[in-house]
Amino acid sequence: MSDKALTGLRVVELAEFIAGPYCGKLLADFGAEVIKIEKPGVGDEARQRGPFPDYLPDPEKSGLFLYLNTNKLSITLNIETATGQHVLKDILKTADVLIEDHPPAQMQALGLDFESLHKVNPALIVVSITAFGQTGPYRDYKGYAINASALGGQTVCAGEMGREPLTPPLCLGHYQSGTAGATAAMGAVFAREASGKGQHVDISEAQVWATLHTGNQESSFIMHGMKRMRWGHRTPGVYPYTILPCKDGFMSMIAIQGYQWKRFLEMLGDGQVPEWYSSDPRFQDRRQISLKYADEMDGRLAPWLTAHTKQEIYKLCLEKRVPFAPVRNMAEVVNDAHLKARDYFVEVNHPVAGTFKYPGAPGRLSETPWAVDSPAPLLGQHNEEIYCKRLGYSKEKLETLRTGGVI
Repeated sequence: MSDKALTGLRVVELAEFIAGPYCGKLLADFGAEVIKIEKPGVGDEARQRGPFPDYLPDPEKSGLFLYLNTNKLSITLNIETATGQHVLKDILKTADVLIEDHPPAQMQALGLDFESLHKVNPALIVVSITAFGQTGPYRDYKGYAINASALGGQTVCAGEMGREPLTPPLCLGHYQSGTAGATAAMGAVFAREASGKGQHVDISEAQVWATLHTGNQESSFIMHGMKRMRWGHRTPGVYPYTILPCKDGFMSMIAIQGYQWKRFLEMLGDGQVPEWYSSDPRFQDRRQISLKYADEMDGRLAPWLTAHTKQEIYKLCLEKRVPFAPVRNMAEVVNDAHLKARDYFVEVNHPVAGTFKYPGAPGRLSETPWAVDSPAPLLGQHNEEIYCKRLGYSKEKLETLRTGGVI
């Protein structure tokens, strides 16, 4: 097998929970060597988060940690000690990329800010992923997903019309920020080939959120002063752009083109557009339906939808080339025939947690493939490999560092 795309790239990950580790995972699974630095005796915060097999918490069995840290090496190091800072700089002398997620002021106080590390290794690329970024009036504020999505303008768009806004689900901002970090890191690696110099990659999760919807919400406000409303299960525009219940779940219903909508209506009327639709002048402009009559139209469609299953509706829509899709639940996603045919999910055996199915590659490279070659590491599993074999520390020194609380 060919080398992976990023074989030879050395990365140090000084980050925990989701955003930084996901950035590191993307690089590791494409072949980079990623040395994950964890707190002695405690480890990454994600080790304390579920799900856990049999619902029994165990730092070596967290489903979140196991997924986010495949193909990585784990060492323990207390960077708040002077010795720990010295050891980290030893590691970074030969590294290409550092991923970190600490508050800017903390990194400066520890002497681990970009300017200080650049003196240790001028070619080092430092990827900093924080809630608000390295500059600006909020740089030193502590932030979480709820703050970043609110500041980035995403929260105000989520929820039902007339109700309070909602925080976006599933830690989306963390994963998007990790993706942005990995992408920017590779841009910096390419730039270094010409300049020979490393640089500081500054990822603000709030800024990532603000970027994700620039194309419509922000542009509409900047150009026309329009403020995005919350539309719940609908998207404004032409009807239907919505999610509605059916017999055994929900259907995502989007028919931008008029002929698509007409074909769906003909399904309802056994080959003819229903008389209740064609004879009602309120329904002749689909934008007006979206703005004024969406609830009534939902009700008109409900008897047919709730009489049919997701698969029945999907099959009919495929035949008529109507772009509706079933809303899959997790059981359906994991067992989907299309994803199985593409070998998307992979099984990984972990020495403590056991064998589980994991999500696969976000993208495929034909010549330098993605792969999970090793499970998430045990806490400090690679201390001796990195400290002794890589840095040349003696086993006696390693024991001294351990007893001193440095590793």
